[in-house]
Order: sequence, then structure tokens, then C-alpha cells
Amino acid sequence: MDPVIARVVENLVARVTGPMHFRLLLQPGMATFFAIRDGLKDARECKPPYFWGLFTDKGEREAMVKNGWKSVGKVFILAIVLDVVYQLIEHRWTVYPGEAALVAIILAIVPYLLIRGPVNRIFCEKRKVVKERLAGD
Repeated sequence: MDPVIARVVENLVARVTGPMHFRLLLQPGMATFFAIRDGLKDARECKPPYFWGLFTDKGEREAMVKNGWKSVGKVFILAIVLDVVYQLIEHRWTVYPGEAALVAIILAIVPYLLIRGPVNRIFCEKRKVVKERLAGD
């Protein structure tokens, strides 16, 4: 295996038990909170699921990216800053910016993308069922 890839994998695994490991729960939790909030808003407006819409709705793509970044951007920046602090503590003043970006993507962007769309889809369907029942009564 390439020595750089081996170092990255070793460093990523070390973060699980290293200092500041609580952030590995806190940051995805914050991203999840924002994803649920935005997914519910999307469901009220019956928009397409977020991640799917990024690929299929060219006209709205830019607005969707801006909206998503507005929600999860602060969590992403915080994840980078905290990872740099972790690296300064753990690696004795050596910082690997690529690793910091990778960790931030894993902790902030991935949970947001994985949760916002399904929340939207679930609650949009429930909303449709409720409307159908009310219309039938």
C-alpha cells in the first residue's frame, strides 16, 4: 500500500480513541439536526429529496447547494478547525490539511446528505396520506 494512504488510514483510525474523540459524535449529531430540520422544511414544500435533486434538477442545483451549505457550512468549518487542533496536539505541530478536510467531509457533509433526503421523503409521503384522508372525509 502507498505510504501516504497507509498514514491517512492509520491517522483516521487513531482519531477514534485519541484526544477530542467526543467530536466524532457531536459533529455528525449537529449535521443530523440540520438535515432533519431542512428535510422537514423540504417535505412541507414537497420538494424532491435533496441528494437526488442535486443530480437531477439542474435549474435548482445552485440554490440547493447554497441552501445546504448555509445549514451545514458552520459544522464543516468547525470540524476542520477541531481536526487541526487535534493534529497539533497529537502530531506535535504537524498538520495534514487533506486529512482535516476528509474528516470534516465525513463528520459533517456525509451525514447531512444521507439524512436530509429520507426525512423529506418520509414526511412528504405522510403529508400526502393525511391530505388524502382529509379530502375523503
